[in-house]
Amino acid sequence: MVRNMNETSKAIAKAAIEVAMTESRQEEQKKIAEQKENGIKAVAIDIGGNLLESIPKVIERSIVASRRTDVIKESHVYDGAVAGAAREAIMQVATKATGLNVGGKIGVARSGEHLSVCIFMSIGLLHLNEVAIGLAHRSIPEH
Repeated sequence: MVRNMNETSKAIAKAAIEVAMTESRQEEQKKIAEQKENGIKAVAIDIGGNLLESIPKVIERSIVASRRTDVIKESHVYDGAVAGAAREAIMQVATKATGLNVGGKIGVARSGEHLSVCIFMSIGLLHLNEVAIGLAHRSIPEH
């Protein structure tokens, strides 16, 4: 269990990264269960295709998955936090992905007032793949 704000911020960021980096649904579920034992709620969302064209859809899917798994409550405050963090994480990797196809996951993790969103993806052009990661944090009210 995390003890102070700095530890909590880092623990939540780490949880989002770990969930986003899972390679299978089974590994994802195992990692989410491990995080839950540590008091962290998490969810992962698969993404793929042209990243820049699908930004609104990726953000929407992040919000819906976070609500469905009780990472956040249904409220514009929580929706806005997930949307803003997801957009920020995407923008951190967007220049690498311009005009190219991507495949990967978005990881969302939350404990108390801390929420982190991570995008971990492979950017492909033929057999030349690049890997990119983006991470953002928001502070939100506890629920």
